[in-house]
Amino acid sequence: MMKKNVIDKFKLDGKVALVTGANGILGRKFCEGLVQAGATVAAIDLPETEKKEWDGVLPEKTTFFECDVSNKNSVNRCVKSIVNTYGRIDILLNNAATKTGKPEDFFASFEDFSIDVWRNVMSVNVDGMFLMAQAVGPVMVNQGNGVIIQTSSIYGLQAPDQRIYEGSEYMGLKINSPAVYSASKAAVIGLTKWLSTYWANKGIRVNCIVPGGVSSGQNEIFENNYSSRVPMGRMAREDELVPALIYLCSEASSYVTGHILTVDGGWSVW
Repeated sequence: MMKKNVIDKFKLDGKVALVTGANGILGRKFCEGLVQAGATVAAIDLPETEKKEWDGVLPEKTTFFECDVSNKNSVNRCVKSIVNTYGRIDILLNNAATKTGKPEDFFASFEDFSIDVWRNVMSVNVDGMFLMAQAVGPVMVNQGNGVIIQTSSIYGLQAPDQRIYEGSEYMGLKINSPAVYSASKAAVIGLTKWLSTYWANKGIRVNCIVPGGVSSGQNEIFENNYSSRVPMGRMAREDELVPALIYLCSEASSYVTGHILTVDGGWSVW
């Protein structure tokens, strides 16, 4: 049997990838990148998300599955449906996250932040990853192999610099980075490390990708403030996270597990 060359190790031909939060800013790019690398993608998002929201076209080799990742029954039904459709799940990208139905509640001050909103965010950002890993993990154990990648944030590693939010807005709304976001994203890192040791002897690798700030509709003040805090002097583009994901999904990272891969333009260096 011929050994694969280095480039071939990055290919995902024949792999089935489940992507949660598939209709989000990063989710769409992740789905497109996985398909370009050769994978078939099961794109997961909320029941009210419709295919037309993908600019009218789902990426090639991608099928949309409805799922509320915060609901155990919904997760179990979805995973069962995917296994029935494809026969296996090789890659789980635990990517779903929420800012709740009302962004103004998400950006409330710490003193006024609602416990109900806190629990709602945690139910998706943390519980959703737990439930999806709990459902997909046994499928991978039975296969004898699999890869799980979870999406965290630089704010799961470090506290936000509150000064960059002075005068900052998103889609016309005054913004900050709430404590619930940092707490939930830090939990993702902890869960990743725990799962990586739990399933290491089952042929399952578990890693975490940590994006820096992505330009996605913030006002110029925020972009300038944030960029001045980054050694590379700018925010990330969505497509710049994709190669890191492909690496973690592929045989190129066959001896990598429990790793926290930061893609932040150097933010965490300072």
